[in-house]
Amino acid sequence: MEIEYAKVSAVGDRQDNQDRAAVVVAEEAVLMLVFDGMGGHSDGARAAETGLKVVQDLFTSAQLPLLDPQGFLYAALAAAHDEVVHLGADVAVDFRPRATCAVCLIQDGGSFWAHVGDSRIYQLRSGGLVARSRDHSHVEVLIQEGAISEEEALDHPMRNFVECCIGGDAPVPDMSITGRKPLQTGDVLLACSDGLWSGASDPEIAQTTTRADDSLAENLKAISLKALKTNSPYSDNTTATALRWIGA
Repeated sequence: MEIEYAKVSAVGDRQDNQDRAAVVVAEEAVLMLVFDGMGGHSDGARAAETGLKVVQDLFTSAQLPLLDPQGFLYAALAAAHDEVVHLGADVAVDFRPRATCAVCLIQDGGSFWAHVGDSRIYQLRSGGLVARSRDHSHVEVLIQEGAISEEEALDHPMRNFVECCIGGDAPVPDMSITGRKPLQTGDVLLACSDGLWSGASDPEIAQTTTRADDSLAENLKAISLKALKTNSPYSDNTTATALRWIGA
């Protein structure tokens, strides 16, 4: 695979950074990961770090390319959930460590997506949006039902209410896992925490991250700075991984 990839993570206006991210590159496959520790719960950073490590370790020990990418993503996120649940076994349920996550697997000229909560994945092409994940959140339900618009969701009082996450209660959470999404030369995949997408519109994200004049790292830094500035003085941890597909 011929690719370009980058990662960025900023603390924003918070006291600490509870996000964790990685891009794991192997000869036959790549895994992009973003885990966002939920700040309202204890040990959000620990939840994010633990979840990421579980999925990363399973990927690096697997035979690649994966024969069942969707099965791998489900099993890996379920294992991450179980491990984070274990962290909070002795804590009251309302205060247990939790995290949202977005994981993107790239192999055989396509990508497979998995996410829990409101961490997102985007596929971007030539300044436009090809596809993006849909949040597991109350406002996303309202959008899908036509009760509010995408613009109204940005200022909705329940915009931060996530309906499922890694950790907390023992049952495996709802997770969205896609089939294979073909990649074209120049496509950019972006996985990010809500700290990034809450401060930049989909068109802004698409236009900035796919600019050909700058490196992917510079583009990712630019959209992150835009999000931090928009959300200031209440910006959240702002984290993303990005990959530009050049070819097989």
